[in-house]
Amino acid sequence: MSWFELNEEKFHHCCQLILQQSEQLSDGWIWEVVQGSKEGYLRKTALRSVTIDSKSVQKQKGSSLDPEPHTSYHSSVEQQGQEDEQPDCIKDDIDDEDAGICMMTANSSQVLQFEYHILYSCSYSSPVLYFRAFTLEGRSLTLEEVWNSVHPNFRLCLQNSPLDTITQQEHPLLGQPFFVLHPCRTKDFMRPVLQAAQDQHRPVNYVLSWLSVVGPVVGLDVPLKYSTQLHPAASLSSTEPD
Repeated sequence: MSWFELNEEKFHHCCQLILQQSEQLSDGWIWEVVQGSKEGYLRKTALRSVTIDSKSVQKQKGSSLDPEPHTSYHSSVEQQGQEDEQPDCIKDDIDDEDAGICMMTANSSQVLQFEYHILYSCSYSSPVLYFRAFTLEGRSLTLEEVWNSVHPNFRLCLQNSPLDTITQQEHPLLGQPFFVLHPCRTKDFMRPVLQAAQDQHRPVNYVLSWLSVVGPVVGLDVPLKYSTQLHPAASLSSTEPD
């Protein structure tokens, strides 16, 4: 096994280090065990003030976007930077049960609750970030709304980097719909990080380094203190070749 990959044992070791640091920093990460099994995942919830760019949602109407699970949503570069357009998010014949979906006007800001899960993928030998978002009234955000809550700079980055895309699919341990940053190219952007750590003989926590890359894309910032407090003796084992 390549040391650029992450096996399940090292994943749990890295998560344990994050939990220890999170407790010291009061950052809110906990370990959730799935009832009736030995499997588990890192979990964190956070409130965020988010600006939803509903103009882009309007431009996607009538497009080939399919919000069903296992589909991807890619924004066009041409959709960005057109700040002067302010289409209304109103349907004359909207059903009552859907009324909450188009309440936000262009570039409206609101407080949302995000729930983040970090799981291990045996298929990709890498961590995976699952997340979901709710309004304070309890309504789940749609795939379009999640995409348009991503900062325009990160949206452009998603189109031009190995992070690739945001998708919606079933949570592998809970069986519920979640959004996910697809892990198919995680190794592509982690390889230079790990190679640099090896060349410089410095410790690195694979999961922490990976999270510092993917987390900010969906509003999950990783405090710098995680890195400054990294314990060399404990974290070196996560970078050494098998």
